[in-house]
Amino acid sequence: IYWRYGDYAGIGPGAHGRLTLKGQKFATEAFYNPDKWLAAVEQGTGEKSAQQIDRTAQATEYLLMGLRIKDGIDLERFENLAGAPLNIEAQTSLEDMGLLIRSDKSLKATRAGTAVLNSVINSLLET
Repeated sequence: IYWRYGDYAGIGPGAHGRLTLKGQKFATEAFYNPDKWLAAVEQGTGEKSAQQIDRTAQATEYLLMGLRIKDGIDLERFENLAGAPLNIEAQTSLEDMGLLIRSDKSLKATRAGTAVLNSVINSLLET
């Protein structure tokens, strides 16, 4: 779930989560200190914070996680999250360098692309 950018609850001291509530994605964080966490749980929640994640950040997180797995990302899902398609010129350039494999529906990092994935992602996110 985590690598495919699905919802997951962070449970326990220091845990992080990503949850969709009423159509909006939230980043949650629990208290790191077990005593603070337990005291907060006894008051009703162990969460230290819950912040809305905007569309751009959601798309970026999806890209960061999805290109680290064999299946890669669904280009339509990225576009739906971002509100715009992923930079096509960067995709083509990175594909020509042998760092990405693109199909009609997906984008995957090659073995060479995985080795320099942070740079690949930076290139894809440049506008």
